[in-house]
Amino acid sequence: MDMTTTLVDHTFRKDVKRCFENQTYAIPARWLYDLRGSELFEDITELPEYYPTRTETALLKENGSAFASAVGPKRAVIEFGSGSSTKTPHLLKAIDPAAYVPIDISGEFLEHSASLLQQEFPDLPIHPVEADFMKRVALPEAVADMPKLGFFPGSTIGNMIARTSVDLLRFMRETLGEGAQLLIGFDRIKEEQILVDAYDDSAGVTAQFSLNLLHRINRELDGDIAVDQFRHVAVWSDIYARIEIYLEAQSDMRFSIGENLYALSNGQRIHIENSHKYGLRDARLMLRAGGWTPLHEWSDEQDYFTLMLVEAHPYKHAP
Repeated sequence: MDMTTTLVDHTFRKDVKRCFENQTYAIPARWLYDLRGSELFEDITELPEYYPTRTETALLKENGSAFASAVGPKRAVIEFGSGSSTKTPHLLKAIDPAAYVPIDISGEFLEHSASLLQQEFPDLPIHPVEADFMKRVALPEAVADMPKLGFFPGSTIGNMIARTSVDLLRFMRETLGEGAQLLIGFDRIKEEQILVDAYDDSAGVTAQFSLNLLHRINRELDGDIAVDQFRHVAVWSDIYARIEIYLEAQSDMRFSIGENLYALSNGQRIHIENSHKYGLRDARLMLRAGGWTPLHEWSDEQDYFTLMLVEAHPYKHAP
């Protein structure tokens, strides 16, 4: 086992232990994305109920010339949480980049995706980085002196509570540097049923994605959780403007994780993910708090989704 795997295992174990021992009953959403979780999420993006991916992809396809004009050529594109990089080719084809750096915590998935993208762009230098993008990331020396464009699609920012989102935006600024740009996706507030259906699909793929977290605990942390005794739950919280996703116990149960014993009662929920939705004023305020100045924005006709281009201007003191 290499040092990266050891570190991930340690952090994963710590977060899961905190969930049950401190009775927070919450596990960070990033642990949903092991190899199997990443594959299941790609399946989710193809579902008819899941509008964000196809809406954002359409925006990327339709606005290539506008991106090229706003961004300029020969930037290094740094994608945070790159996953399968399925949306990335639309951006790369539009802006004539100098290099591409995908960053993802799932090393196996990262290498596979980078290899496929290299086949599509054989002349583009691609430098995969396996890292947790929730902190400052050391970029490859090959792109150190290039102007940079961060890419954070999918409204992944919505998975985080406000203070974590602002912290992430600040870490992105530190990673990319002053003068860098960032193209970031925001899912918009819309009708409740559209939102709930997007996160609780009729085929049950999202449920498999959620339950995979328990399979991962059993596999990687030596657990014996009865996965079939849990169900996936997705609800809209109007107060927080977000979809909340839970794993709900369907019976009283006892289980072990490593040498530790735990118990849950029937109906107890484990909070595993949030997906915040934004009005444009909310998004702009959060971006400014994170050190980014909005430059341009593009939305679909229904205002389901927005892509925003922002820039890391020099910090200014209040007058």
